[in-house]
Amino acid sequence: MSNIEPPLTDLSIRTTEGGFYNGFATSVAVPAKIIISILCVWAIFWPVQSGTVLNGWNQFILGNFAAWYIWVVAFFIIVCLGLAVWPTAGKMNLGLEGEKPEFDNFSWFSMMFGAGIGVGMLTWAVAEPISHFQNNPSVIQGITGAGAEDNILTAYKWSYMHWGLSAWSTYAICGLSLAFFSYRRGLPLTIRSALTPLFGRALAGTLGHVIDIVAVVATILGVAQTLGFGVDQFAAGLTRIGVGGLSYGPDAVNDAGESIAGTVTTFGIIVALLVIMGASTLSALSGVGKGIKWLSNINMILSIVLLGFFIIFGATFFGFYAFFVGIWEYVIALPGMSVNVWKSDGVDGSQAFLLSQWQGWWPVFYWAWWIAFAPFVGLFLARISRGRTIREFVLGAMIVPALMCFVWFAWAGGTAIDLELNGDANGVIFDAGNGDKIFAMTAFMLEPISQLLSWGMAVMIVVLLMTFLVTSADSAVLIVNTINAAGDEGPKARPHIIFWGVALGTVVAGLLISGGTSAIQTAMVIGALPFSIVMVLMCISLIKAIYNDGRREKAGVPTTFDEIPGATAPDIPNAPGLQPGE
Repeated sequence: MSNIEPPLTDLSIRTTEGGFYNGFATSVAVPAKIIISILCVWAIFWPVQSGTVLNGWNQFILGNFAAWYIWVVAFFIIVCLGLAVWPTAGKMNLGLEGEKPEFDNFSWFSMMFGAGIGVGMLTWAVAEPISHFQNNPSVIQGITGAGAEDNILTAYKWSYMHWGLSAWSTYAICGLSLAFFSYRRGLPLTIRSALTPLFGRALAGTLGHVIDIVAVVATILGVAQTLGFGVDQFAAGLTRIGVGGLSYGPDAVNDAGESIAGTVTTFGIIVALLVIMGASTLSALSGVGKGIKWLSNINMILSIVLLGFFIIFGATFFGFYAFFVGIWEYVIALPGMSVNVWKSDGVDGSQAFLLSQWQGWWPVFYWAWWIAFAPFVGLFLARISRGRTIREFVLGAMIVPALMCFVWFAWAGGTAIDLELNGDANGVIFDAGNGDKIFAMTAFMLEPISQLLSWGMAVMIVVLLMTFLVTSADSAVLIVNTINAAGDEGPKARPHIIFWGVALGTVVAGLLISGGTSAIQTAMVIGALPFSIVMVLMCISLIKAIYNDGRREKAGVPTTFDEIPGATAPDIPNAPGLQPGE
């Protein structure tokens, strides 16, 4: 007779019956709303104080936790690859035994393609390669030259580093944990369920509430970062197509006498957010219906058209070089880049100081962003991957979206680098703001042919950007409400949808007004820190659960909720050995 017990398949999270919070776990929803509301009020009514305090916290985190962010994401890559090659884990189904995937491979990859390119591609596919082309650790160390031909592959190595396996392993850990414990164990589709092998039934109480609150706050700040960049680019695009008053003119300076040319005005922030959040809140209120599907279809068509334009009419052969040779350089350098931490010597302008500063600006910022964004993308990946094996999920979720990001970087960013490298652009793209670089590049390419064609391309990019922003904000509101409702994905009351739509827009507006995109970046780096600890625990929990399921299978003990006859695991008398929930 086996002494190994079945896993925990029931986690009763208390939700309210009736009233305003009907169906919600008020111990999660109310504190999360209070925290976000305080942040909004603080940023809007005390912008100078909030900016100063947030910056101080950011400096503390960068000084003391930069290594944590670097190493923890390296740990996520190792865990994902380890699960893919581990025989026990690799063949396990993210669902009931024998369950088949809901979507075929083409549809599955298409949806991950949509998640992979995202709104970030429209900003960073051009801005990041060209930024690293001008400056990166090799330039700081004197190994390669800024804006020189010998710096091309280094620029791509770092661009691929930030949007490649590191990013998607972070999402995969969250998505895999949610899928494993929800679809195999039958537990609620919420973050706390992923830690049941470590904490068991205690997660139904205060500990679980705290974990879900941390996830909600991280998600809001992670999505706010995406929307912050999107608002900046949206205003730049509207300015390009002739809408005035949204960005500062070429001679504008701030109180310190520094140029703020091209940055978004407060009026521009408000207009962009009213359009974006208004549309996304209406979409969330209607659910996943015709409107959102229509937007998604437009999104996919315009993405293909824009990418095709860069591949055919941009730097076609340069893109092939950047894609294939750049990936080789990235893969070879990945182990060292993933664990290397530069320490500042405290001397302003020294090489050590500049390397540490650069790492804070780029890898540490990105790792915090991906961690904060993980509940958002992870839940999406989990929902489309039921019935897949763990090996299919890990390799598919890590490699396919990363390759799509690389395609965008190679041809969109490659066209920008090629135009500046051969001298044709003469600084037009270099000098544009990050959000404006894609507009500056397409205008440079098309204006000599036709002003109307150039204007039309700018309109198309603005529409594409709009669809990305609306679908991202809409999905974020629905996902936050799912976590607040103890994993219930059903329809939510309108006031809660409206609250999170308004709250998300207000967070973005407040932080942008108090300190621009850097203020959102600072808040997000701070908010991601506690959730990074939760994600490390998710890794340990997942490994423990898979190991114990392997033992259960050998002993003939049920491993999925449907196999336990007549009762969930807690109703089965405990025997010595492995206890329910482990």
